[in-house]
Amino acid sequence: MNVVLVIGALNLGITAMVGALLHFLPHPRLSPPSIAFGVRTPPDLADDPVILQQRRRYGSTLLVTTPVLSLLAALAGSLLDSVVPASVGVAVLCFVAVAQWARAHRAISRAKATGNWYGHLRQGAVTDTSLRTNPVRFPWSWTTPSALIIAVTALAGVVVYPDLPDTLKLPRHSFEGTSYREYATTVWTAFSLVFGQVLLTALMAGVVVLALRARPDLDAAQPRESAERHREHLAGTARAILGTATLLNLMLLGLSAAIWSENRSTWLLATIVGVPLAAALAATAHLVLRVGGGASKASAEEAPTGFVRRDDDRHTVAAGLLYVNANDPAVLVPSRVGKGWTVNLGNPRFLAGAAATVAAAALFALL
Repeated sequence: MNVVLVIGALNLGITAMVGALLHFLPHPRLSPPSIAFGVRTPPDLADDPVILQQRRRYGSTLLVTTPVLSLLAALAGSLLDSVVPASVGVAVLCFVAVAQWARAHRAISRAKATGNWYGHLRQGAVTDTSLRTNPVRFPWSWTTPSALIIAVTALAGVVVYPDLPDTLKLPRHSFEGTSYREYATTVWTAFSLVFGQVLLTALMAGVVVLALRARPDLDAAQPRESAERHREHLAGTARAILGTATLLNLMLLGLSAAIWSENRSTWLLATIVGVPLAAALAATAHLVLRVGGGASKASAEEAPTGFVRRDDDRHTVAAGLLYVNANDPAVLVPSRVGKGWTVNLGNPRFLAGAAATVAAAALFALL
């Protein structure tokens, strides 16, 4: 019975957590400045009745859908002894959210075109050259915990490797429940999660490097204050990404220990996976709420310049979810969905890098 409750709670928690994130995604606190459902809007129309109406519709739909799907996922997960129902629930939630997002995007775009929202405004762009001459530094000290965890995991693996059985059992989840498949004990299988730790840490560090060099979305109306907020956001984001890498590496350490010891305790596995993920979510939420919006405490009053951000909707596709601009040299650009960045799908450097990444991942999976 305890195992059934744990599996049900895990399905419930995963589905509800994703639903809550999707529900609050269009909130002004979590969205980029002057963006509503992927549509660039003037600052003085951020609370236009059309935008408020679409936010209410989107939020109410997710508010009804999330509890229903969470309960269904919990019930199905308990009956099937599997976390697959949670993935199905998350997929349905994402489909509902994207459909509602697209509807809101169309409605706001129509209102924007009909009302000629940018017709009377002076549009402009601003850049901060100090981001190149005096950039936000990579927080190397935040990579130390991950390096130590990887070293501990590898050392533990070296110690236990001679005493491991001839085969290792790894879990597989399906609608029929959780089963275990046996793999021959080799360096690749025994240390697979250690390799995963190294790859994860390198990937997260690479994301931080790209983020620190990404094109900022500075406010043409108050360039100095927005530049200060951008620097603060960059520093906090870099620490949050590397901190999340530490938590995920800790999770992989626990999973490696469970595989090597052949411990199949559901409570143990739920703790190993659940605690780091919950901590990573809490760290991300703290970053968004503390740095993600509002004026910087360190910034001073700045007189508006009379300009607004440029209307660049023509470079977005798929309801503002994707950015495509072959003339933009930036690989990472500010995202229109939540805080952070997205890739420029029209940049040849990104396309080449994506192809190389896919090839490397395929090679790793083959090995």
